[in-house]
Amino acid sequence: MSQHKFLTRFGAGQYYMEHWPICRELTPIFPENRIIRATRFGYKFMPLIAVFTVFIQVIFHNYENIPIAIITALFALSLPLQGLWWLGSRSQTKLPPSLIHWYQEIHQKICEKGIALEPAAKDPTYLALAKLLTKACKELDEHALRRWF
Repeated sequence: MSQHKFLTRFGAGQYYMEHWPICRELTPIFPENRIIRATRFGYKFMPLIAVFTVFIQVIFHNYENIPIAIITALFALSLPLQGLWWLGSRSQTKLPPSLIHWYQEIHQKICEKGIALEPAAKDPTYLALAKLLTKACKELDEHALRRWF
């Protein structure tokens, strides 16, 4: 895989994370909510854990374990990147047939309400579903959403 595609996957993961609706109704259906929470947690706390892991070895003069501490720190720093990689891959994945029908049903319902929306994709991806669900969560009332969740 070229370096450009490698970095693009992380950017796609960030973009997908920003567009996925965080609704508690979606949590049992899709793993995205859990992955996004874990990735955001990793952004905040994994650098601190990485520094602490190495620093504690230096404080206690345990120099022979510093290589292990560095490897542990690198692993901790990689966890948010793993979340972004997964989200980037997921965003570009085409929906399975069962979700395509659901996607089209939600799209039609939003259009019936007279809400401006881009045309439905022929082969929708999870990113297209994320954008549609975000629009549905913002625009439709709670009663209409219960039908799908």
